[in-house]
Amino acid sequence: LCVYSYVAILLLISEKVLKKHPFISRKFLHIMVGNIFFILPLFEHAWVMSFIAAAPFILLTFLFSPYSPLKTVTATSAAGHGLGLVYYSISWTILAYVFFDKPWVISIGIVAMSYGDGFASLIGNIYGRHTYKIFQDTKSIEGSIAMFFFTIVMGVVALVYYGQRINLPVIAGVALVATIIEAITPKGADNLTVSLSSALLYYAIA
Repeated sequence: LCVYSYVAILLLISEKVLKKHPFISRKFLHIMVGNIFFILPLFEHAWVMSFIAAAPFILLTFLFSPYSPLKTVTATSAAGHGLGLVYYSISWTILAYVFFDKPWVISIGIVAMSYGDGFASLIGNIYGRHTYKIFQDTKSIEGSIAMFFFTIVMGVVALVYYGQRINLPVIAGVALVATIIEAITPKGADNLTVSLSSALLYYAIA
């Protein structure tokens, strides 16, 4: 219930308060959903977190995507890659099920995807002056730096929150790999690849 209430509030703000700025609205939603990592301890079972709290958003985000048979596209959902939010939901569902007993690992994946990727796009679009193109997607050095920086900062926040040891070289390494993967992953699929690779890498080397 907490998850649905929180996301509903974010959607309300995105669609009503920020509706005149669809790109900003989408990035606000993308970033702020990442705060879900703070409430992971509320879940007592993996199946509840993954299949009740996370998985339903796969269908919901698809129904609000440009590919929806219901034609319910909003300005916010249309402002980014068509299936970006769907990939977002899929990655959270997978992480919730696989790493349920290690919420800090889930959190690393979530913050890399939400704060890291979200600010990369936001800052890259607003301040990006030095661009490069990989697989037809235009990125910026400024956006990539933001990705690296915010993944480190929020990774530290997540680990402190869960009482885990802070190993900055490890976090920086995860952030660097996440930044590279974000740069080379095309068409919104980074919402899937960044989160999963970040969590798996942190789990493997931490």
